[in-house]
Amino acid sequence: MAVDDTPSEEADEIFGEWMRQNLDRAAEHFEVAVVGEPVFGWRLRSISAAVRSTSGPRWLRVVSEQVEWADGDWWTGNADSNAITGVRKPKVLGLVQWDVEQARRQRGELMTFVPGQRCSDTDVLRAELDLPAEWWEQLRGTIDAVREVATERMRDDEPAMRRAVHDALGIDLRIEHWETVHGDLHWANLLRPRFGLLDWELWGRGPAGTDAASLYCYSLLTPGTAAQVWETFADVLEAPHGRTALRYAAARILHRVDMGDHPDLAEPLRELVANLPE
Repeated sequence: MAVDDTPSEEADEIFGEWMRQNLDRAAEHFEVAVVGEPVFGWRLRSISAAVRSTSGPRWLRVVSEQVEWADGDWWTGNADSNAITGVRKPKVLGLVQWDVEQARRQRGELMTFVPGQRCSDTDVLRAELDLPAEWWEQLRGTIDAVREVATERMRDDEPAMRRAVHDALGIDLRIEHWETVHGDLHWANLLRPRFGLLDWELWGRGPAGTDAASLYCYSLLTPGTAAQVWETFADVLEAPHGRTALRYAAARILHRVDMGDHPDLAEPLRELVANLPE
């Protein structure tokens, strides 16, 4: 699949159509029918859709990556998360993988269907949400349950984390406390009105408080919801390791800002970091 010499918008259109073909190929393999409008992931690297199977509704996802990068914890994250039980999340039921032109590797994942509406169409929340107390309790309970899961998976290695923080914030970060984290907690991965948590690609060991810090950072444009996130995780975010996690999460998102994502978050994130106590 070569689009390197094609103008950006046209290249995206070509790549998107190719990803739709990959979704159809995976659907044929699993003998399911695509019934929902496909949803693309970050920069078109994945495509997902509701499907119908003989056993009922399911969810089908196909991710594409260059062969040399299609490996490691992130590549198997969704399937590995089957080890996490007792929380409302998808379960991977089947896998299929194939290479294209010895350049890209595709991975199809057939999952259980978790009904609900995403809290936001993007990672960042830009409109206040009115969520019941039970929803917030389930969010906190889910993150607490994940913390207790034993794993050798890593969200990222410590040197890479420290480089990311130094590059974005110009500070040297010491990470002293670790725990198991979802690793990509933002509003597009959360369901309502009934709580659900999607996209477990990046779960693994990370700085303690990463999930609470990430969700708070992605809430900064909605002060009311941000305040509720803080209240829900106050014991985490107000602790020394929580401040470390806030710096790490802010630096990670600022890297995305530098890539052109969420430019309206840059100033709030820098203000947050500037006001954090040592």
